[in-house]
Amino acid sequence: MNIEDFRSYCLSKKGVTEEFPFDEKTLVFKVMGKMFALTGLERMPTQVNLKCDPERSVRLREEYDGVIIPGFHMSKLHWNTLFIEQLPPKLILELIDHSYDLVVAKFTKKLKAEYEALS
Repeated sequence: MNIEDFRSYCLSKKGVTEEFPFDEKTLVFKVMGKMFALTGLERMPTQVNLKCDPERSVRLREEYDGVIIPGFHMSKLHWNTLFIEQLPPKLILELIDHSYDLVVAKFTKKLKAEYEALS
């Protein structure tokens, strides 16, 4: 998977926006204002950070040693860095969904109502 495919998939999800809150090189994807994915546009090979359940993070890091690592500049417990060009696209899509779902599950009642009102 390349960065454009990654970007397109993230933006296809309900309530998602993209922005550059840190600098002009770090693209962040948010659902209803809450971050679920980011990527350094100048990092080579292409890397993305995704939120992940801590137990699943450990299993993924073991199974994909060196290709899925603890989140770069993120909480190592809750974030992974993925080298997306070296992973199966189906797995990346699944992990984007997982990250997105973790964030949506933590919405406040108010934010959840706003999210559900989106078409």
